[in-house]
Amino acid sequence: MRYYGADLLGLNAYERHKKFMDDYGRYYGKGNSVEGQKLPVKTDQDTLRESYRFIRTEEDDLDASWEQRLAKRYYDKLFKEYCIADMTHYKYGKIGLRWRAEKEVISGKGQFICGNKKCDERGDLSSYEVNFSYREAGEIKQALVKLRICPKCATKLNYRKEKEQAKAQKAEERENRKRRREEQHICKSKSYSREKELTLADMKVLNEQQGASRSSPAMITSELEGDDAVDPQPEGAREGGTDEEYSKYFKGLFL
Repeated sequence: MRYYGADLLGLNAYERHKKFMDDYGRYYGKGNSVEGQKLPVKTDQDTLRESYRFIRTEEDDLDASWEQRLAKRYYDKLFKEYCIADMTHYKYGKIGLRWRAEKEVISGKGQFICGNKKCDERGDLSSYEVNFSYREAGEIKQALVKLRICPKCATKLNYRKEKEQAKAQKAEERENRKRRREEQHICKSKSYSREKELTLADMKVLNEQQGASRSSPAMITSELEGDDAVDPQPEGAREGGTDEEYSKYFKGLFL
């Protein structure tokens, strides 16, 4: 005990308190030292993260808890004409927006200086109305807000949308090329079928013409064998004419 009292000499009240609590935890708290334990502490910043709303509603204002009163007091100090954007992950279509604080309004950030958090461009700024879709308190909400940014940051703002449009345009062009190839293939097939049909028809006509040319001597013969056909035998021959008469007859026939 004398040695324990010697350990307390030269300590102020707070140091003695810490030593007592540490010894109590070591000897009576199953080896758990109070000095080594970090008790959870909820700060005002943690409370604001839980209770803050991007746009407060009447239902939020009806809650009279000190957390909601703190969040409302902070919300009332914000300036809600223009937003400040965080475009760190713009390639993934994720852009964070928040209202401006007093020091940003005084410096002109978000109105006369580009509203991107990491951009300080002052010239050629344009105003945009952004349909801000966000998740808050387990709900998906939407709000129409204003944002003033430079042309370079405007490209980042519309990066995801332009990428999707370019992708859709490429897909449409690819589909059109595929459709044109199919149409050309169909036209070639039809043209080939027509040529094949014409070839078959020509062959049929040619066969008919060849058949007609083969049958023409028979037709002439049949015509000659009709009622008006010329009898190759002269009258003298039928009546028993001489060879001289036959010769005269054939000679006159072939002249």
